[in-house]
Amino acid sequence: MREISVTTIQSEVCRLFLEANYHISEDIYTAVTAAQEQEESPVGRTVLGQLQKNYDIARKERMALCQDTGMGLVFAEVGQDVHITGGDFEAAVNAGMVSAYDAGYLRKSVVRDPLFDRSNTNDNSPVILHTKIVPGDRLRLIAVAKGFGSENMSRMKVFVPADMDQIPNFIVETIVNAGPNCCPPFIVGAGIGGTLEKAALMAKEATTRPVGSHNANPQYAALEKQLLTSANNTGIGPAGLGGRTTVLGVNLEYYPGRIASIPVVVNLCCHVSRHSTSIL
Repeated sequence: MREISVTTIQSEVCRLFLEANYHISEDIYTAVTAAQEQEESPVGRTVLGQLQKNYDIARKERMALCQDTGMGLVFAEVGQDVHITGGDFEAAVNAGMVSAYDAGYLRKSVVRDPLFDRSNTNDNSPVILHTKIVPGDRLRLIAVAKGFGSENMSRMKVFVPADMDQIPNFIVETIVNAGPNCCPPFIVGAGIGGTLEKAALMAKEATTRPVGSHNANPQYAALEKQLLTSANNTGIGPAGLGGRTTVLGVNLEYYPGRIASIPVVVNLCCHVSRHSTSIL
């Protein structure tokens, strides 16, 4: 049994949220650079160049990549041979996120109650924590600062099997309806199958998958490529100003489901895809 203290977890979560807000991941930077070289629209090329400059300034000056510093989420894969010591795991994760938003002067945008008390919590808490027990003695953490311009444009729909051929159209329609509101070029995560909440969780986690990666199932990988082409043929383009670069990647995840239903959730993430990963 391997022990990991909550103090270590809190410190690491803090570091991850700071890194996510200041440093764009290399897969996004590389994808935007490649897109600029291939973009046919002069305005689109200019926008993509400005995005790269923004990434560079944020990294150099340790400034937030975007004024929307997001709501904090953590995906935690906890090895079944790990013993967390010294306190409460979820409290430590939450405290780590709070510390990052305080130390990094990151905007705090969480309200206490969605309907009746929309006062600010003043520390960006609470964190949204998704925990999975896995084999081994390691703790894998993915910290996500999820912006809500893109979250607002996400969609869900439950299909009956007779209408499964409409699922690709639904995903593309979600992209088209998002348009400039999602700060394109963006990343598309889609969860297909399972139950409604399972599909939503898969879609959210899919947005953290590296741009350029593909589902291990060749049929889903082929569908990812097909949807990426369709999305980039919409003409929305960088910042919604026209061009061929609307989407950087389409990441699909699936799960076995019941015979009568195919839940589909499409979660969108703007080009400032802020997430950072570590293994303790």
